[in-house]
Amino acid sequence: MSKDIRRSEDGDTGTGIATKAKPKTKRPSLYRVLLLNDDYTPMEFVVHVLERFFNKSREEATQIMLHVHQHGVGECGVFTYEVAETKVTQVMDFARKHQHPLQCVMERK
Repeated sequence: MSKDIRRSEDGDTGTGIATKAKPKTKRPSLYRVLLLNDDYTPMEFVVHVLERFFNKSREEATQIMLHVHQHGVGECGVFTYEVAETKVTQVMDFARKHQHPLQCVMERK
């Protein structure tokens, strides 16, 4: 019994290792969500916002609120663009609903 193996002109039998190119995935850009200080929004409201929208404990929320109060700005968290945008919108809508001028913004990390 003989096998008929066809060879190309360069002597290659047509066998080889099949490799699949693995596409490199790029990590998404991250954005910092920041609260800005103002002279009118009650501190307790800011603590409530941090607990409700950023899942901070009472202690963490209080520390961030004091940082915002003392330094004019404080970081609530770092998220992908879509999540950061949603958080900013939720906080701004909630503040307006309660008639507070609290500002929440996002910036690329």
